[in-house]
Amino acid sequence: MVVVAMVLPLIKCQIGRRLHARAGRDGAQLSRYTAQIVGGTRRSVMWLVALFVGARAVSLSPKIDAALASITAVALLLQVALWAQRALDVWLQRRLDRARTTDVAAATTVGMLGFVGRIALWSVALLMILDNLGFNVTTLVASLGIGGVAVALAVQNILGDLFASLSIALDKPFVIGDFIVVDEIAGTVEHVGLKTTRVRSLSGEQIVFANADLLKSRIHNYKRLYERRVLFGFGVPYRTSPEQLAAIPQMVREIITGQVGTRFDRAHFKGFGASSLDFEVVYFVLDPDYNRYMDIQQAINLELVNRFAAAGVEFAFPTRTVHVETLPTATAEPAGG
Repeated sequence: MVVVAMVLPLIKCQIGRRLHARAGRDGAQLSRYTAQIVGGTRRSVMWLVALFVGARAVSLSPKIDAALASITAVALLLQVALWAQRALDVWLQRRLDRARTTDVAAATTVGMLGFVGRIALWSVALLMILDNLGFNVTTLVASLGIGGVAVALAVQNILGDLFASLSIALDKPFVIGDFIVVDEIAGTVEHVGLKTTRVRSLSGEQIVFANADLLKSRIHNYKRLYERRVLFGFGVPYRTSPEQLAAIPQMVREIITGQVGTRFDRAHFKGFGASSLDFEVVYFVLDPDYNRYMDIQQAINLELVNRFAAAGVEFAFPTRTVHVETLPTATAEPAGG
């Protein structure tokens, strides 16, 4: 037992040293990850294996021998599960580091996959340990299935949020950092959890949505806006000459095309308003940033004011013309007439 207890740690250290040396020399990531997994070997498990090997050299009662074999088997299963969890953690960390630089949307998915993977791993390990200890796993699984139905009915809201979080992780309607609008609430996604999603609103407070309720709502994701369609209008007075009216659409086209990051669509004399001749303009801002859109719109408005002033065109404002007619006064009849 003493020999085995001394040899196993030496083997572990030797394997880890060689893997680290190879990773440092060749830059092999697989060797570095394998060294991390091997480093998760528990010393208590090695001592238990040494005890089991040493016990083979002596005569023990059947009960003690069977108990020692069962304990050793359970310890080995736990060690295998720890190795598997360490490998899963290493893989998830690798994916998470890659996601932070290339695909932010994958960060949420990695977190959800890690949660599901750990539950599946330890569920299988628990069933194998119980089976090794002599329990009827088939009956246990059936009992858990019946109990699981009852628990699912009791916590269906929580399970609904949990499955909604998995749907968010896989379908990715939004990710952390996206600016979204849900109903009348707008803000930036800060955290996507198993039950709730937290959004930092424009006014500063944090708003917490249940995942199931969030997926039932209509979500406007402005982070994925590739270009912004802008529609605006203005009016000129009725005294504007026909020549000036005809020149205004071309004037607006020149102003918009002169702005960097825009695409002109149309400018038309729309119709006759109550107190103005109305124009409608549509263009696209090729940048989804809202501040950039407002800067462009401000530049267009200022240029419109300058060009209209140079061309002698005025902007209309609400006016009302009142025509007053004086009725003829009635001729007074003479007294006694």
